[in-house]
Amino acid sequence: MKIFKKTYLKEKLTPGFVSLYTGKMIVQLSQGIGGLFLPIFLFKIFDLKIEYVIYYYIANSFAYLISVAYGAKFLNKIGFRRSLRMSVFFGALYYLLFYFANKENIFLILILAIIVLTFFRLFYWLPYHVDFAKFTTKESRGKQFSLLEATRLLIGVISPLMFGFLIKEFNFEAMFLIGILIYLISGIPYIFITRTREKFSWTYKQTWKEFFSKKNRDTILAYIGDGAENTIGTIIWPIFIWELLKGNVFSVGAISSLIVMVTIIMQLALGKYTDKVNKKKILHWGSFFYSLGWIAKVFVVSGFQIFITATYHNLSRIFFRTPLDVLTYEMAADEGHYVDEFTVIHEMAISMGKILMLILVLITTFFVSIQWTFVLAAIFALMVNFIKFNPLKR
Repeated sequence: MKIFKKTYLKEKLTPGFVSLYTGKMIVQLSQGIGGLFLPIFLFKIFDLKIEYVIYYYIANSFAYLISVAYGAKFLNKIGFRRSLRMSVFFGALYYLLFYFANKENIFLILILAIIVLTFFRLFYWLPYHVDFAKFTTKESRGKQFSLLEATRLLIGVISPLMFGFLIKEFNFEAMFLIGILIYLISGIPYIFITRTREKFSWTYKQTWKEFFSKKNRDTILAYIGDGAENTIGTIIWPIFIWELLKGNVFSVGAISSLIVMVTIIMQLALGKYTDKVNKKKILHWGSFFYSLGWIAKVFVVSGFQIFITATYHNLSRIFFRTPLDVLTYEMAADEGHYVDEFTVIHEMAISMGKILMLILVLITTFFVSIQWTFVLAAIFALMVNFIKFNPLKR
């Protein structure tokens, strides 16, 4: 680790970043649940009716969209450090609800899950994004983000395989129990996290006014595209490969793990590179090649083709995701005391993109098979090139 710090990071990591990074990576162990197997779980419990899965995720995103500005005002009272600590319990409660889910009570469980997940997002994502911008520096933000992403990818090798095995050998309930435990453990680093003092100053009405203002339009469109594209990857793609692999959840996890293994070194290399070159240029070409990956996925018909296309897609995703996220944190950091206002606008745009995409998916699947929604993802991925630095501060 010391050699790694000297040769790659060189700059000293702040205590705040270390706590944020550690907590995030522990939580990442559970992301194989929400980001891969939960859509499959819902798809099965709804007797393979994908429209009900889509309705649930639309309701989730809508609840967050309309409440995030209120949530930011509430965080003024409790503070970011306390908010991160509280988010741990909402994350654990979310998986606890699904532990008790069955076909008879699923609609009640989903209503409660929407409420709990909204609170988790408010208490976690706003402080997380603001703190990341505050705890990193412009000179090394790309490398520090890539350190986080590379670790996330490494955990992504273990997580799908572990949860695929648990579901195969036991059941979905065992997976949710492990998820609860992981969330509770993730709260330990937040006990030591550095305090940040930011205050959300806009009213609810002003927040929406800024969201729809002509001045911010290009950047809002970019983040709408980001949220829309990401929705296909986290909801539709897992269901598609589960169907293609004939319901073999262990194979879904194993292939997902194998795909991730080949991308880690590339992630670290690009992080070092993005601190030195024009991020928008990398993003421009990265979004193009990443978009092509979605087109290729339309024609996948076997497990081997899943591996080939998804490996290419993961590699191109590095050139898409890294400059976009680093640029976002740079923009947030440059806002000074408007960092939380910028973060709220960003979160609203991501949620609106998710809602828009899910509505389009709902319409599309009435006419064609599910994989043709990947074309929509390809189109929306290109929208991130609208991103433009327009400071919110006056």
